[in-house]
Amino acid sequence: MVDLIVHPSGPLRGSVTVPGDKSISHRALLLGALAEGKVRVQGWLPAEDTKATLRCLANLGIAVDDVTPSDGASALHRHLIVHGGGLEGLREPPDVLDCGGSGTTMRLLAGILAGQPFTSILTGNVALRKRPMGRVVDPLRRMGATVLARNGGQLPPLAILGGHLCGYDHKLAVASAQVKSAILLAGLFADGETIVREPGPSRDHTEQMLRWFGVELEVAAQPGVVSIAGNQHLRPPTDATLTVPADFSSAAFPLVAALLVPDSQVSLCGVGTNPTRTGLVDILHAMGALLTQARVDTLARSRSAIDTEPTTDLQVRACELDAVDVGGDLVVRAIDEFPIFAIAATQARGITTVRDASELRVKESDRISAVTAELRKMGANIEERPDGLLIYGPARLRGAAVESHRDHRLAMALAVAGLVADGPTLVRDAEVVNDSFPGFVETMQSLRADIRWTPS
Repeated sequence: MVDLIVHPSGPLRGSVTVPGDKSISHRALLLGALAEGKVRVQGWLPAEDTKATLRCLANLGIAVDDVTPSDGASALHRHLIVHGGGLEGLREPPDVLDCGGSGTTMRLLAGILAGQPFTSILTGNVALRKRPMGRVVDPLRRMGATVLARNGGQLPPLAILGGHLCGYDHKLAVASAQVKSAILLAGLFADGETIVREPGPSRDHTEQMLRWFGVELEVAAQPGVVSIAGNQHLRPPTDATLTVPADFSSAAFPLVAALLVPDSQVSLCGVGTNPTRTGLVDILHAMGALLTQARVDTLARSRSAIDTEPTTDLQVRACELDAVDVGGDLVVRAIDEFPIFAIAATQARGITTVRDASELRVKESDRISAVTAELRKMGANIEERPDGLLIYGPARLRGAAVESHRDHRLAMALAVAGLVADGPTLVRDAEVVNDSFPGFVETMQSLRADIRWTPS
């Protein structure tokens, strides 16, 4: 185990490209495995979570070639070829499938495995085995799969006996892209139509990528309703490459750091700005952030007029921020960014309120409790609520020894807090940042941040 030592920094300056989007990287592998023929993936993220998906697919008989050019191409921008086997191309795994700490791997694979004519077992590390899976298990059972789990069907490991599935009309209590995606993937193997109804829209990377593979989906005019007919084949466009944009969730850390460290000016290149993911941009604009989109591009990921994943070059300058009230659908669109948003809120003028965010309690850590505990160590005035937070600002943060709680996003958020704190900050067990952002420290150093690894 290694820690991070962070000292208050001078102005952050420069232009960086963060690694590929984690959510899209998972889906590129999983849908590529179900496709008929080879699928070329450019910009895949080689993080610990996505490597877990890669290992699981290998145990299911799917070959993936790493064809990253050897002429100095960054190891953070992989080129892969997934040898898809079609809907019937997976084989029974010889061993338990270890998802590491990746909830996306477990939930999306559960949907795929529910339609397979064999038995499989999904497990993960200690943290993942504590994360609730009932919202995936229950819909898959309703479609006809046999799924066994601990604690009354709520906790991993998951034992899945797949087989004949039937379409079902699902109404979800909480909007969740992972749950929705698991159901839609199971729907590929089901007879009839599968419908997912969410109380509001969640990120739609799965729907976008299914369309790229030629699968027909119906998205209702009412946000949060999508349906899929079963037994459709996934066929990649001829001679096309599935391109993974830079991860907005990773870009959020240097972005907020540049807002908070005085006199900073930073550019973030080619960031994926799918509107179902960019709630933080809307929040920061409401806080008065000097954040602009310099260029909007579209990745070549469609056959014709199919919607695609947009990318943007973001430019940000340090400025004073005002407190905001965050709740409702905006929470879903910013769910992964709340640890770093909390850092911004400590420096904003007024009382920031976060509500309707109880989902944060079942992430890699209880992010409401963990953020509160660690920021209090640094002098923040913050109150924990059942479904959110109250943060009083601006606060003068002080360096402290803080814990990552084995949560990659919390570790990086605390490192950013250390850049504006008085004195050094030690983030313990910080190697967990590699779950989503390998190269985080080097990226921040390239912007002149005073941050480095140190042995535990």
